[in-house]
Amino acid sequence: MVWVISYCHSFQCCCYFFSRFLFFWFLSIFTFNSTKKNLYIVPTKFQLIFESCYLIVYGLIDANIGYLGKHYFPYIFTIFFFVVFTNIIGLVPYSFTITSHIIITFSLAICLFVGANIICLKKHGSNMGQFFLPTGSPFVLALLLVPIEIVSFLFRPISLSVRLFANMMAGHALLKVIISFAWTMTFLSGGMALVHIFPLVIIVLLMFLEFGVALIQAYVFTILTCIYINDAINLH
Repeated sequence: MVWVISYCHSFQCCCYFFSRFLFFWFLSIFTFNSTKKNLYIVPTKFQLIFESCYLIVYGLIDANIGYLGKHYFPYIFTIFFFVVFTNIIGLVPYSFTITSHIIITFSLAICLFVGANIICLKKHGSNMGQFFLPTGSPFVLALLLVPIEIVSFLFRPISLSVRLFANMMAGHALLKVIISFAWTMTFLSGGMALVHIFPLVIIVLLMFLEFGVALIQAYVFTILTCIYINDAINLH
């Protein structure tokens, strides 16, 4: 029974992911394809948004990885836009935020973790061990430093996934509690029914706050992605 519930939940998450992928695909076509199948020299509003996202991600890659980071731009840009889109769409009524589920954020983090290790192993081979012990460290310090570095390295996907999941879930849970409180107060008699205006005002303010949190979390997730790839390339 537990296996069936888990399977259904995973299938539901896949459906949400696939539907958002299709929406993003159609939005990209609508934004970038004009009647002549090319971009506008003077960008439209939608095109300006995509170009701004492009410059933001390119700046992060250039600052954190450097010249070699251009090879990973498609992956990092996709991650950035996916997290931004899934975070913001959860603010739409009757929608769903898939990044508020740990299975989604952990899947993104573990893919990054495995990919970064493959890059590091392919580029440095057996010298990958220098990642846990800097060259020239004394043996006594290595006994303490190596276990700490290994534990922190293995906890990278956990910390990366929990950070995004916890922030999105906490904000949406707070909105749900206040909305339920305001909805209950509307059915009270007397002047208490008018008091529900105050929770509604708080909800509007929290919506702006959640919008900012959605953008910031996508930005942080992208920065950490760049840092982990840079560590894999340069063994920092």
